[in-house]
Amino acid sequence: MAADGAPSLPGAPGLPDLGVGLGWRPEIAGFVGALPGLRFTEVIAESVHPPRPAPGLLELRGRGAAVVPHGVKLSLGGAEPVAAERVAHLAACAEALGAPLVSEHVAFVRAGGIEAGHLLPVPRTRAALDALTANVRRTQAELPVPLAVEPIAALFDWPDAEYTEGDFLTELLERTGALLLLDVANVHANARNRGEDPLDLIDRLPLERVAYCHVAGGVERDGRYHDTHTAAVPQEVLDLIREVCARRRPPGFLLERDGRYPPTGELQAELDAIAAASGLAAVT
Repeated sequence: MAADGAPSLPGAPGLPDLGVGLGWRPEIAGFVGALPGLRFTEVIAESVHPPRPAPGLLELRGRGAAVVPHGVKLSLGGAEPVAAERVAHLAACAEALGAPLVSEHVAFVRAGGIEAGHLLPVPRTRAALDALTANVRRTQAELPVPLAVEPIAALFDWPDAEYTEGDFLTELLERTGALLLLDVANVHANARNRGEDPLDLIDRLPLERVAYCHVAGGVERDGRYHDTHTAAVPQEVLDLIREVCARRRPPGFLLERDGRYPPTGELQAELDAIAAASGLAAVT
């Protein structure tokens, strides 16, 4: 047992303990780089030029922080095979940054040559799971590091589901051996919009497969909760972090911020709140 009573269990196989992290964005790169206790960050893979990564990312890597490329346009959940050049870019990002793993979404973003511009939910059907499994395996075959997959926050669910979300994700992980990027803010958003208890999903997931977790804030609009990454982390998400850690503490929690960046003091307070909720060391 850890000092706070949470189970002191190892993380996903072969992965380092990451601690509390903050997503690297050009607008806050100076703040991220100046965090004294930072041991990992995450960068949008499509923003990286592998031959010449941003100097700030290389500086973080040089001081021992893990840098995780996070893809947003691979479209693992599409019916079409993943594009070889997109997988190659993700692999090149991992090589250039010395990443311990890469991550992408359980979602599709294009079909028939049309780009949606959004992460769209995958139908929870056998046919969709087969297509998703094939794309995850194709991707894994070309990567030099493990792949973690992230379930998205969805404003709608497709009808005629053949799996619960927990069973769908668990079978995907069993079929592929992939790791799980658990976004606790997405769990909160989906449960709130569906009128469900978020712990029902948490208790059905293989938490031993979690590579790390995302944390973010959102807004209520027109009766729906939107995971915007532009607001402070709500208390409900911090409470959910505590619940996850009471079951099995993940290797790390990463704060996502995309736009409307708050003053430095507010960002520090958010990171401190995540550290307190998770029982991990503060990085500020």
